[in-house]
Amino acid sequence: MNKSSVSENRVMCGRPADYPEGELNFPLLICSIIALGGILKASIKNSRVLDLLILSVSGFIVGQMAQQFPMVHKLIFPVLNTSSYALYCYFYPIIIFVAALDVDFFILKNVFWQVFLTAFISFSVSVAVIGYVAMKFNKDSWDLQSSIFFSLTLSSIDPLYSVNPLQTIGVSKIYIDIIRGESLFMCSIVAVLFDFFQIIKVHFSEFNELDTFISIVLYIFGSTTCGFVSAKIVQCILMDLLSNTLTNVILCFSMVYVTFYFVEIFRMSGTITLVTIGLNLNSLNFKPNMEFIITKFFMMFSSVYHQLIYTFFGIVIGCGEQSVFHFHTIVFIFIIFVSLNAVRMLTVLLVRPIFFHSKYDYSWRLGIVIAWSGVKGVLNLIWAPEMYNLSETKIRSPEMCILYVQAISLLTLGINPYMMTQSAKTLGLCSISIPRQIAMQNAIGHIKEIIANTITLLKTEKILTNVNWTLVEEKSRIEYIIPFHCSNSEMKEASLTDEELIEEARLHVAIIQMSSFEKQCNDGILNAEAARILIGATKSYCPIQGKFMSIYDVSNYVRSRSWLMKFKNMITVLEYRKEKLPFIPTGNDRLLFFMYPIVLSEEFEYTGYIITLLYIFPMIMHLWPMARELNVSGLILVNYYFVFLYILQATLKILIFKGKYFQLCWNTLEFIILLLGLADVLCIYFVKLRPENSILIQITVLMGYFRIIRFLPIIKVIIPVLINIVDALIKERLSLMYSITKGYVKSQEDAKYLIKQISSRESIYQKLNDILETNRRDAVKELGHIEHEGRDVVIALKSKQAILNVILKAQKNLTFLCSRGIIDKHEGIEIYTVFLKKIKALNNFPMAIPPPTPEKYLHNIIWLENKEVLIEFFRKKAKLAYFDYGDVICKEGEMPQGIYLIISGMAILHSSPPTFGVDSSLKPENISQTMFTEYCTSGDIIGELNCLLKRENDFTAICETILQACFISLEDLYEGFDVFWPSLEYKIWLKLALHIASQYFESSLVDEDLAFQKCVECNHAYVETLSSYNEVVMDPNMKFVILVYGSVIDTKTEKAYFAPSMLAKTCEQIQGTSDLSKLLIILSSESTNHINNTSSLDTTSEKNRMAKKEYRRRTSEDDIFA
Repeated sequence: MNKSSVSENRVMCGRPADYPEGELNFPLLICSIIALGGILKASIKNSRVLDLLILSVSGFIVGQMAQQFPMVHKLIFPVLNTSSYALYCYFYPIIIFVAALDVDFFILKNVFWQVFLTAFISFSVSVAVIGYVAMKFNKDSWDLQSSIFFSLTLSSIDPLYSVNPLQTIGVSKIYIDIIRGESLFMCSIVAVLFDFFQIIKVHFSEFNELDTFISIVLYIFGSTTCGFVSAKIVQCILMDLLSNTLTNVILCFSMVYVTFYFVEIFRMSGTITLVTIGLNLNSLNFKPNMEFIITKFFMMFSSVYHQLIYTFFGIVIGCGEQSVFHFHTIVFIFIIFVSLNAVRMLTVLLVRPIFFHSKYDYSWRLGIVIAWSGVKGVLNLIWAPEMYNLSETKIRSPEMCILYVQAISLLTLGINPYMMTQSAKTLGLCSISIPRQIAMQNAIGHIKEIIANTITLLKTEKILTNVNWTLVEEKSRIEYIIPFHCSNSEMKEASLTDEELIEEARLHVAIIQMSSFEKQCNDGILNAEAARILIGATKSYCPIQGKFMSIYDVSNYVRSRSWLMKFKNMITVLEYRKEKLPFIPTGNDRLLFFMYPIVLSEEFEYTGYIITLLYIFPMIMHLWPMARELNVSGLILVNYYFVFLYILQATLKILIFKGKYFQLCWNTLEFIILLLGLADVLCIYFVKLRPENSILIQITVLMGYFRIIRFLPIIKVIIPVLINIVDALIKERLSLMYSITKGYVKSQEDAKYLIKQISSRESIYQKLNDILETNRRDAVKELGHIEHEGRDVVIALKSKQAILNVILKAQKNLTFLCSRGIIDKHEGIEIYTVFLKKIKALNNFPMAIPPPTPEKYLHNIIWLENKEVLIEFFRKKAKLAYFDYGDVICKEGEMPQGIYLIISGMAILHSSPPTFGVDSSLKPENISQTMFTEYCTSGDIIGELNCLLKRENDFTAICETILQACFISLEDLYEGFDVFWPSLEYKIWLKLALHIASQYFESSLVDEDLAFQKCVECNHAYVETLSSYNEVVMDPNMKFVILVYGSVIDTKTEKAYFAPSMLAKTCEQIQGTSDLSKLLIILSSESTNHINNTSSLDTTSEKNRMAKKEYRRRTSEDDIFA
């Protein structure tokens, strides 16, 4: 860019200008433009070009008035006196950064080369054609240089407005990002070329083709590197937990300008740097709710900058000579407009073969839409003055170039988006596919069902008995018409196959998974790096038709870590361990007894290292010809001295270790160095005898260069450090893979809860459920393998996550107390800062924690509640059990021997579909009969339910790895039930009930805190036992009633419920139909508070009544089992 002012002549806009600084009212002009732009934007909401056109015309009128009125001229004088480079530095950074920030880097990465080649071809064709048209049809007869600069100005596409119309009509974001990525590449090319021409103009005498090419390559790579570094800095700023929103906005805004100015000072491209920063930032780099604020802030400034630029250049045009405006000006503008769109169509035809090789579908319909995307915008206008600044032959009216660019920009902003929108609608790119319409209708139907259930529930509340429910139902009714949809008759005529519906459902599952990854990241369950990898992998595999991403695909996307293990094995072999050679000298030789501790001492080894390091300076002199010639005799003597020391070292080791000396590779290397040193000494000696022998001299010189291998033994010192570094990298990669796999498992579970809303066809639902369940099991299996491989790493991760969960729970409680006014706002901020510091301190949490002893694992059994009495009782009874790979822990059909608490390793459970205590005669026919598979890892318990029921095992447990478990026999378990009756057995049932409820009804219980300890202490949820033909009356205080075992029937409607299922809100009384049924009853918050506020006497009597009831139940159960 030209850093000189527009003109050094003080005659501006037809009159001389020499105003004192205090008389200028430039802020008034700025504020007026912003106010007018805001009013226009609020008034004209459906058209972006009208407000810019009005502002441009207003600027033109102000420029005309400035030629007649001195006060107006004084007002606009700072605009005329500002250089084009200053405007470029003021406005350009934010605009290009906002454009790059809105591009999905994962999609762009998949079609990087296709988009780059498209941008390059489009740019080349545009420059050639527009340059020719400008030379041929312009009345001012521009020369070749001016025409090329004019074509460069119009060759790029506006990255913001070229795709804005497509975002509002439902076109896929994939196509939008492809077009926007192309425009960013073109803007970068234009920016680089303008900087290149500026360098040539300033340093023309130093111009060299090769040096210039190297400079451009370094210029591009240097700018990209600065962009990556700056992106990391911005990410650290945005992810800092202790920073507030205002600080983040200010720092992010200033970093954009500081980075741009920094790279421009060092003669690099600010455009490439800011594009790199914007592409590397995504929603995961922001704290929750921060992305919206910062994005809106930048878009606000970008919009204001657009208004200012169009108004400023309108003023400049208005200040120009009126005599240069002719009818031919309009004709030339029309010719350039038609040429630009023709060039765009030609480019689409040329790049058609390129996009057919991309991962995304490309058709001629999309090509027509892309042909109308050549919108010119504010960036073209910013570059317009460079045609005059860089040209050697100055054109007569420089404002004409600005006029042409601004007029073409307004034309393309008005016509091209309209044609793009109409083309997309006409060609069917906006139409929603029939499978997607069906999925949307299912989702809308699900929402309507929720509304109806809510109204039904509200009707039961006494306080709302006098509500006009007809009016409520009428006003709550949702009538949503799907845009660009097919009619019902067309949907019926279309014979949709399962494959088509599965493909549409696959895309929905991918969206659900990405939403799950982002939510897990915001909730602190998943770190940002793992979430970024998972989202990138999902978007990478999403274009592959019929491909459901598995955990193995994610592992391939992350890249295998095998090279780390191979490298570690290699350097471990090279590690120097003297303990591998425990040699004891024999005989009565006192010298050997004296030398033995010396040779095996650390001091002896480090003396050898010091000798090697001392030889660095002589080696440098030997390699430096001038120093070698001046010190030939001295270097020879030094060489003799060092060879003698090597001989002494090797001799002592051989005397001590004898023939076993060569068993260690480092000793062999030292012996080879010794032999080469002796050969070097002999060569020097023979050269002195025969100085005329050229071959001998060449051999001696070559042997001299072999002296460099004397430094190889120093690697022995570095290898332990390398091993520690590789160990840390392996642990870091294991930690990352564990987080990724755990996040993937959670996403599969989230998708399973929502697939009912994706497709109502039963066959599709069953296929999706089977695929998701298979992928989930594979991921759980991979979790077990990772835990077996890096047990200490997984323990550290789980401990870190547990700490984070505790802190996040405390934060929620703090928020609740602040919202109720119990804690003052200022005090709440101080406490919240303490929590944030605790979370930030977890960044320095150890990568690995040694596993606890087997006895400590009893503390992990949740129903022991970490009570020393219970733990001590079972510690005496428990035994350690060891299993090898493939061993069978227990078989299906056998009576349970006890429970197994897995300490380390992994087991796989095979069984028929779980019955949950439902009698075979009562089972519904549509229950799936597929085999059930589950993986159990460290901390899981095998056999709890079967031991409680004293029934045969309904599963077979097989070891997938070497397994260590803590075994508690059935007799010891029931002895514990007798000693700690009735609470212990009840708590095991409560733990199992909570697990089943969270596994099958997580989406309904998302707002409930079902922590085991809270349910025990606060009576928030409890388990009710129901025998056959016994009845339970539903209480209004029961918020949820979940059948976790057995079967019941609604006595009023005679509707049967089979575990696991959630009872309807309308149930008033239920009756057990199985021998044993278990209900998990979750109370409302008001009922929980009422129970907790009762007196201790009432609580004691209630416990006594529960104990008597439990005793009667156990007696009846014993009769049943007998």
